[in-house]
Amino acid sequence: MKRRELLKAMAALPLLPLLLRGGMASARDAATVMATKFRSRVRPGDPGWPLPAKWEQLKRDVGGRLLKLESPFARCSTSPSDSVCAEALKHLDNPFALGDNPALTQTSGWADAWTSQPSAYAVAAENTADVVAATHFARQHHLRLVVKGGGHSYQGTSDAPDSLLIWPRHMNKVVLHDAFVARGCAEAPQPAVTIEAGAMWSDAYDAVTTKGGRYVQGGGCTTVGVAGLVQSGGFGSFSKHWGTAAANLLEAEIVTADGEVRIANACTHPDLFWGIKGGGGGSLGTVTRLTLRTFELPTMFGGVSGAIKAASDDAFRALIAKAMDFYRRALFNPHWGEQMSFRSNNTLNLSMVFQGLTQQQAEQVWAPFFDWVRASSDYRFAKPVQVLALPARHMWDAEFFRAHAPQFVVADDRQGAPAHHVLWAGDQDQVGWFIHGYQSAWLPASLLQPGQQSKLVGALFAASRHWGFSLHFNKGLAGGSADAIERARDTATHPQVLDAFALAICASSGDPAFPGMPNAHPELAKARREAATIDKAMDALRAVAPGAGSYVSESDYFLRDWQQGFWGSHYAKLAAVKRKYDPDGLFFVHHGVGSEAWSEDGFTRLHHR
Repeated sequence: MKRRELLKAMAALPLLPLLLRGGMASARDAATVMATKFRSRVRPGDPGWPLPAKWEQLKRDVGGRLLKLESPFARCSTSPSDSVCAEALKHLDNPFALGDNPALTQTSGWADAWTSQPSAYAVAAENTADVVAATHFARQHHLRLVVKGGGHSYQGTSDAPDSLLIWPRHMNKVVLHDAFVARGCAEAPQPAVTIEAGAMWSDAYDAVTTKGGRYVQGGGCTTVGVAGLVQSGGFGSFSKHWGTAAANLLEAEIVTADGEVRIANACTHPDLFWGIKGGGGGSLGTVTRLTLRTFELPTMFGGVSGAIKAASDDAFRALIAKAMDFYRRALFNPHWGEQMSFRSNNTLNLSMVFQGLTQQQAEQVWAPFFDWVRASSDYRFAKPVQVLALPARHMWDAEFFRAHAPQFVVADDRQGAPAHHVLWAGDQDQVGWFIHGYQSAWLPASLLQPGQQSKLVGALFAASRHWGFSLHFNKGLAGGSADAIERARDTATHPQVLDAFALAICASSGDPAFPGMPNAHPELAKARREAATIDKAMDALRAVAPGAGSYVSESDYFLRDWQQGFWGSHYAKLAAVKRKYDPDGLFFVHHGVGSEAWSEDGFTRLHHR
């Protein structure tokens, strides 16, 4: 007998007389006792699983908004012409359609890690009371509880089979304030926006910027959920100027594990408030509403794109050196964000954005670099350079892009879809993707110093020999505004972000592979090869950034020392917040705060902290 099976058998012995005396009812009682004593959770078919009458009561408590979930692909193999299956396949490349189905997620899985599986039931919450009812029910019946906002989690934290899902998709109101003061605080009123937990950044930007003429710091991808992004830290394209979304949180409403509705801000439950700001979603409670500060819009937003191909390895190394020196001299400031990508075919891809500059000013900034490229026969432009700018209010204006630059956006193509629901075309490859490997590491700004640049260049070149990767400059705050850095200092995000000039990301993926989907066959052998190659590329980068932390939302599922990797010296404080507000571990996500106390699937308690 295996050790785990032996331990299970021994644990059940004290309950044996009870099981023998009382038949099925006693068995159910015994299972409940066991669940309480050992903090295990129950699955469908287990003796302790709620009876149909209990589910009916929950359904009444949430106004009929309890859904029994099934994947739309569940009947594809037995009924190829099934209308539900056909409709899901038709919209497989539409992230808004995926998000509107509580049985699906924006990521379909990760090789050797997880696959997208629907919960047993979902509460389609329309108000905070629905969330409270679901929380009480999950706690009382020892259920695995999951919260899904946008459903973008690469780690699979927004779904779990055999669970009860809190799904706040329809809680998506966005309300602007001219003079907001957090409850219980005596501070100067300030412009802000309150956003419910089911809203996506497309909803927030449409209300705040397109219609309201203000700026709110949010995510780059428009279909990402607002609440999830804020709790993970929340980098956007312009983080170096305005800071992270978490750092701009003024107040949150959150339902904690005891079913209480708490207001968290700097004056009320400040420890919980701090934990929400970068401590990761799904661990401390269910955030139902957030209020973020808003800012005056700059005159212009813009971008610089293009690709440069080097004729040889030596020429590519020289190009990397020139790009890093140019970045330090001209771009290492609050005006610039987004990416440079380095490919193993000796290509440098540019996908940068700027704020607070005109198109002419941006062109002048880049002129010396492009002149250097053009002056050498070792380089050619594999993709023509474009420097574009637009009035800031049109940055997320779907109608403006439809009229003037339709190639940059992809609309929700379903009948009756909101006009502002558009996706950046560059994010299309992430819709439903199946991840082969994904890693990130913060690179310290010290590597940009003249005496260190050669080490950085060598590492970037060495990494590119294995696999392509990108430097996301907006996901490191070094070089940013003093305000942005200071606000981020008071968040749970890894302290390294304050001194990092960029987050290096190296990843690979395959086509959507939702279980049951026709012809969904993840290429696992290929995925494993690519994951091993990513390891080598990241090892080359970490050689010059030893102990580099990772961004919790964009990181390796298999990261070993994840407490240190995600939060560094902040983890002990986060763990204390977890113990205070969720002592029994109702909220569990993979590699979330306190998850080390549970089995990999979150159903079995391993030890008491």
